[in-house]
Amino acid sequence: MWRDPLFILVIAACLGVLVILMIGVGSFGKGGEFHRRNANRLMRYRIAAQAVAVLLILLFVVVRRMGGN
Repeated sequence: MWRDPLFILVIAACLGVLVILMIGVGSFGKGGEFHRRNANRLMRYRIAAQAVAVLLILLFVVVRRMGGN
């Protein structure tokens, strides 16, 4: 499975969501000017990244079920 480029892309997308989420949670906990300026933007980026990750996961499942390696 680790040799499948689509699987690696799915993992990268999930890690991207995690990074955006951690930046958002960290800025929320710390507060300050960065949080005030970027909280909504980070939320939008996370939602978009999550949508991409979910679509890639669904694509991966469909390709695997059709017999693609």
